[in-house]
Amino acid sequence: MTKTTRVMLAVLAACGASAAMAQSSVNLYGRVNTTIEHQKIGGDSRTAMESNSSYLGFRGVEDLGNGLKAGFQLEGNFGSDNGAGFNFQRHSEINLSGNFGAVRLGKFNAGSYLATADYISMHNHDTGSSADALYAYVFPEGNQIAYRTPDFGGLSAEFHYGFGEKADRAASLPGDGEGLLAVAGEHKGAFDASLNYGNGPLGLGLGYTQAKTETAAFDVKEQQVAVRASYALGDLTLGAYYQYYKVDAGAFDTKRHAYRLAAMYTVGASEFHVNAGRAQNYKGDLSSFSTSATQWTLGYNYNLSKRTKVYGYFTKINNSSDAAYGVSTFGDDFRSVAVGVRHLF
Repeated sequence: MTKTTRVMLAVLAACGASAAMAQSSVNLYGRVNTTIEHQKIGGDSRTAMESNSSYLGFRGVEDLGNGLKAGFQLEGNFGSDNGAGFNFQRHSEINLSGNFGAVRLGKFNAGSYLATADYISMHNHDTGSSADALYAYVFPEGNQIAYRTPDFGGLSAEFHYGFGEKADRAASLPGDGEGLLAVAGEHKGAFDASLNYGNGPLGLGLGYTQAKTETAAFDVKEQQVAVRASYALGDLTLGAYYQYYKVDAGAFDTKRHAYRLAAMYTVGASEFHVNAGRAQNYKGDLSSFSTSATQWTLGYNYNLSKRTKVYGYFTKINNSSDAAYGVSTFGDDFRSVAVGVRHLF
């Protein structure tokens, strides 16, 4: 092979590689989010460094032509406080997308949660000790297929189905920290539907979930429906959601209402946050118990750049005598004072 031939082959290889790179791409991204906190749980206090859902992710897409694309997304949590643990159980997805929308396979957040509770968790991404402890997350993630519609003038929808695959699942009531009413059985499938609408400063969301668990003695059917509204008034952003949660089981039937209000006010690089939520008492077979709880948070963020911020917050959960939101013992309260740093890449 002559030197000229080798040069020509190298040029052709480079052109081929450039064409392939033009059609596909892989990105590395993530979040490192760490706090130092002083917490009080019941009568016990502790000071600790905490990882607030720090993660590392890989995202890729290939252009297949004619408007069709294939993509994947893999995310894994790790402990930014001690470096421990890494897997892709946070998010694992392969998808096909085009003018028809997107079909997704794998494990990822339920659309109903993203359209409602997560959307108004503005101060720290609904992570860590100030995360929303009152929202009932019903959909069992994993082994799921989803379809997301195209955007129709600000309106989009998403539908998830979770395959049971005879997998074991523990179903428990939100706020039952001691697991006294938890049941274990076979996951028999789940369905989730969500709507999102955005038009200028106005945002609206709606979500519904149904999940079934089969035990040796009886079946458990969980359902939730939630609505969300948000509105931006210049530097002030307001948000709220309401959720109705219901359980039908052979041992007991019960239902519960919950809601949260949130506000963010920005001044230059500073953000001032406040949010408050309440879970009402369970009704039905559990109406004789005191199971209500409130949670509120005051927070401040200072944005050093678009990707890096320092922040602090105070958060508190007040549990009634038969509630255990955010804790493991009925009647215990929780509070935390935290300062932290978050960096996106």
